[in-house]
Amino acid sequence: MPESAVRRLIEMFEAISSVIEAERDHLSELDGAIGDADHGITMAIGFSAVTGELARTDAGSAGLSGVLTAAASSFLNAVGASTGPLYATAFRRAAQALKERDTLDLEACSLLIQAVASGIGERGKGQRGDKTMLDVWLPAADAAAQAVAAGKSAAAFWSDVTAAAENGASATRSMVATKGRAARVGERSLGHMDPGAASAVLIIRAMAQTLRDG
Repeated sequence: MPESAVRRLIEMFEAISSVIEAERDHLSELDGAIGDADHGITMAIGFSAVTGELARTDAGSAGLSGVLTAAASSFLNAVGASTGPLYATAFRRAAQALKERDTLDLEACSLLIQAVASGIGERGKGQRGDKTMLDVWLPAADAAAQAVAAGKSAAAFWSDVTAAAENGASATRSMVATKGRAARVGERSLGHMDPGAASAVLIIRAMAQTLRDG
């Protein structure tokens, strides 16, 4: 197992944790409009726990799958409710998808994104248009698969994925929430970006930043 790929995956989680912490108050502010105003806090706690766990992980022996499995367990242990099981399932599915992989080439990155999307969809029983993080992850997964099929460069791959994510998050402003706590406010959720979609964009940008150079 090339240790460099494992280290890059750990760096990805560090970058995610850093940007989520930086945007913690903004994410909670978005959540305050349609939820319990704690999304930023929850996400920051979850990814801080992930980076803490991965700091103790031996990059030489863990493997890509091992890193993702550790991320799943630590996120769930830190954030037991709501978002916790969603991202824990996402990372477990990603661990399965990368079980036989030892590099983070574009195909592996595409599998990672697709596994996260399918894991969240499976656990949350949601779909596009529900005004959730899936409105970011599903189009990002589609863009990743299409970019790989088209043989695009790493720069073009991540540009397509990030653009799909950002467009998906923006589109949630015109949706009425049908899932989660935001569904309780019904029509009053219209006009607000979903906080889960907003944090998903931050995650994907951090992934692009750290994985773009393979």
